Amino acid sequence: MTDDKLNTAMVRGSRAAALLRDELLQESLAVLERDYIEAWKTWPARDTDGRERLWQAVNVVGKVRGHLVTVANNGKLAVAEIEQLAKVGAARKG
Repeated sequence: MTDDKLNTAMVRGSRAAALLRDELLQESLAVLERDYIEAWKTWPARDTDGRERLWQAVNVVGKVRGHLVTVANNGKLAVAEIEQLAKVGAARKG
């Protein structure tokens, strides 16, 4: 990866990790997921389109959470790669 891409991944990873630690965001995602599941459970069985939309909404909440985890992990990998490149650069100079 180029230095720019590594730095971008590192910054994005840090921001994603901060969002994953943010209590309000986590509460919001949990409330949405809970409310969608409750609505899905009690939705009339004959309204399959409505039930399908609610189930898709539950899955979207999980995908948002999963995307943030992926970006945070990519940021950790970028930090490790930057550190490794710095060690290699220092060894070449030394």
